[in-house]
Amino acid sequence: MSESGAKSVKQEHEEQAFETRAEVKRLTGLTIFVVIVTVLAVLLLAAANPQDKYSLKSPSGIAFSDFRGYEDWADVSSARQDEILKVIVANPRMIAAYKGGIPLNGQAFPEGSKIVKLQWKQKKSTEAQFAVDVPDVFTQAFVMEKDSKRFPKTGGWGYAVFNYDSVSGKFTADDKSLSDCGNACHTAVKAKDYIFHPYEVR
Repeated sequence: MSESGAKSVKQEHEEQAFETRAEVKRLTGLTIFVVIVTVLAVLLLAAANPQDKYSLKSPSGIAFSDFRGYEDWADVSSARQDEILKVIVANPRMIAAYKGGIPLNGQAFPEGSKIVKLQWKQKKSTEAQFAVDVPDVFTQAFVMEKDSKRFPKTGGWGYAVFNYDSVSGKFTADDKSLSDCGNACHTAVKAKDYIFHPYEVR
């Protein structure tokens, strides 16, 4: 092979190697770009579609969706336990029963009655001109619903707990919460159809 021919082959190999390296760089850059775009898309999708808490179910099958709209239900009462502030709300059917005298008249709440205990950690107000505790971080929704067919062994009431994590902004069903988890405590008020809180005067 002539010297010029050898140079030509060598030059061709070098050009092919250069083109190969350029193609590898191009593909690598494209891959990185695709990965970045995918990650951003996932993050944007997560931000645009926050958790649907009403898709959750307790271990015993009590659906959070059974209590849809509880955020706007009427207050029944409130309570405080150590560092926890509690507000108890109930659905319209249960509120109507309360106003009709139940359970103080000896009657039981109707089927479909639902009640939710909302819990917050508390903190001292930095704005009030006097010492007052106010809600800080929301932590939990403790729910009860009346369905005698589903919960015949617990006075007709089903119980569940949905915990809230303020960092992630998401609810989770308490995996230790069974349908009768609250019954052990609520049997103390069996004579009031297992409900502790009366409808407070306002």
